[in-house]
Amino acid sequence: MALERSEVEKIAHLARLGLNESEIPRTTETLNNILGLIDQMQAVDTTGIEPLAHPLEATQRLRADVVTEENHRDAYQAIAPAVENGLYLVPKVIE
Repeated sequence: MALERSEVEKIAHLARLGLNESEIPRTTETLNNILGLIDQMQAVDTTGIEPLAHPLEATQRLRADVVTEENHRDAYQAIAPAVENGLYLVPKVIE
């Protein structure tokens, strides 16, 4: 699908791009090159090819899933003004 000058002018207007008369031919060629590349990529047969999560199929090193911090909830709630069933009670701010 090749774009013509009138279509590029319409696209530029919709995108609010201020193209000069000298920029329109170059922009038309660039957009046609991009659309040509898209056509080439869509023409490639990809049947039987699994999608990749990462182009290099790199695996991420993971750390062991162990607790590294102590539970300080009782100490923090001991100084709180109001606590009930392990939850902080706060004044109502919306009526």
